[in-house]
Amino acid sequence: MSWYRWDGEDLILACHLQPKASKDEFAGLHGERLKIRLTAPPVEGKANAHLLAFLADIFGVPRSQVSLESGESNRQKRVRIRRPQQLPALPGLAPRPNA
Repeated sequence: MSWYRWDGEDLILACHLQPKASKDEFAGLHGERLKIRLTAPPVEGKANAHLLAFLADIFGVPRSQVSLESGESNRQKRVRIRRPQQLPALPGLAPRPNA
């Protein structure tokens, strides 16, 4: 299993979140998940909201096109990015097949 998969035009990411980090960044792989460090604290959904905004910016889409599919109160999360407009340089991330 990979840390990402394509579902039609949507990109699904399996993430491991580290809240309260010194800066927002991708931190490589954590097992079979993409590790993401965020400055937001893990309280009252702040880290989740920050994660979705961070990914929207990185993948070049409006915030409304990024949604949390699972892991609302867990460090292990699954996120859907609808029709990403740009792909960051991440380990093993390939463009959508037949794009």
